[in-house]
Amino acid sequence: MRTEREQRLIDTVAWVRIEGGRILCARPSGKDVFYIPGGKREGAETDLETLVREIREELTVEIAPETVAHVGTYEALIPEAVVRMACYTADYSGTIAVSSEIEEIAWFSYADRPHVPPVDQLLFDDLHADGLLSHG
Repeated sequence: MRTEREQRLIDTVAWVRIEGGRILCARPSGKDVFYIPGGKREGAETDLETLVREIREELTVEIAPETVAHVGTYEALIPEAVVRMACYTADYSGTIAVSSEIEEIAWFSYADRPHVPPVDQLLFDDLHADGLLSHG
């Protein structure tokens, strides 16, 4: 059995978009679970480059790079890896829409916390504690 230090790292970047006390979540094609939109870094991409590319690919909108602000970085242990998620808010242009990668989008409140992965749940907890995510 691997120790925590030997676990594989899944390094991701996520876009935190909150409107009306709800956070935007996306369900990728072929998956049953909703995630905070974003994804894995490719090669030597910076967080900003990853964020802009992933949100364009998933939700067909353009992140305004000058508005990007770090919310926090979260880590959660899953059976096969450690997931690290660097979270950012940002303004955008365009209309949020599903792409070929995303089957469904939804706006989740804190009551929807059980329906997202463990690393996303940590973000939900902080947003709720800060009064940014409504309870229901």
